[in-house]
Amino acid sequence: MMWKKIGLGLIAAVASIVAVLVISAIWLSSLLDPDINTDLLKTSKPSDIAYLRDSLPATRGKILAVVTSTSQIGKKKIGYELTELARAYYVFQANGYQVDIASPQGGKAPAILDDDDMAEFDYAFLNDTVAVNKINNTIPLANVDGEQYDAIYFVGGKGTMLDFPNNPHIHQLVKHFHQQQKLIIAVCHGPAALSLVKLADGTAFVNQKRISAFTNEEELFLIPNAKELFPFLLEDKLRAQGAIIEKGPRYLQQISQHDKLITGQNPWSVWAMAEASIRELGFQTLPRERTSEEISVDILGHYEKHGYAKTKQYLQQFQANSIKRNLIAMHALVAAMSYQPAKVIELIGLLRAAKALATT
Repeated sequence: MMWKKIGLGLIAAVASIVAVLVISAIWLSSLLDPDINTDLLKTSKPSDIAYLRDSLPATRGKILAVVTSTSQIGKKKIGYELTELARAYYVFQANGYQVDIASPQGGKAPAILDDDDMAEFDYAFLNDTVAVNKINNTIPLANVDGEQYDAIYFVGGKGTMLDFPNNPHIHQLVKHFHQQQKLIIAVCHGPAALSLVKLADGTAFVNQKRISAFTNEEELFLIPNAKELFPFLLEDKLRAQGAIIEKGPRYLQQISQHDKLITGQNPWSVWAMAEASIRELGFQTLPRERTSEEISVDILGHYEKHGYAKTKQYLQQFQANSIKRNLIAMHALVAAMSYQPAKVIELIGLLRAAKALATT
């Protein structure tokens, strides 16, 4: 009889815990962004976006974007990150530059599309016949003449870890742009292109340069076996070559500029990196309305720097529909998976404050 009572008590306790978890999940889901019409979003075209309709004529020069040709490692599909290409591509284009796209092998390059991150500009790129033709017919790096370009941009994506570091054409282009004092840009895993380049005197190109790139913490959180999967961890290799790594908070905006080298830590750094590049090329950037993702990254960065109370006040200046609450929720989940309960509670508090804006 006693064991029966204990068993019934355990069942009741488990049922209560499950009920609490279900109720909590329902409550938390109510704080997320409303469902969007993804079918409509996928029809976005450059002509639908005011920023792109106001693009300057492509008379200022040319920028070369370089993407990976590697599509797989083991059974895992990899490639270049479409968001990292599309957003920079349109910033460069809107500000008067023609953008060419190259890859180690040439031809069609393998894209990685993350549905959670895809937005208006990214789908517009996929519906841009000129851009799609460029990415389906990338220029082989062996055929690239660096003299034609004012800047070179190494797009991120895990594939770069395999075909960028030892590519002789990349080494040649990096040294050319360095010698000519022309702009070199890279984001996320894109700095893998710089990791093994040696200058004429034998020193590493990255030696004593301030660089932002995908960090060990970011890499290992997403791919715990990254050390076995890739030839090296990017942060480790850059440090070993003498780079001064400038790290921002995990999965938030961070860019570094060292003379004619501009680098970004992750996909959330692309907008700032691309616009910093236009300024370094000597021009004011075309005015652009910030995306909800950028505003949310700004709010999360403010939280990391100033804490919960000040950030709760800070976000009051924004409209409810200008904040991507799902991104704040994602950071709360990352905090939960990293065993940071206090941070989880505070980020949920920011979610509630952002949701409350819709009713004020």
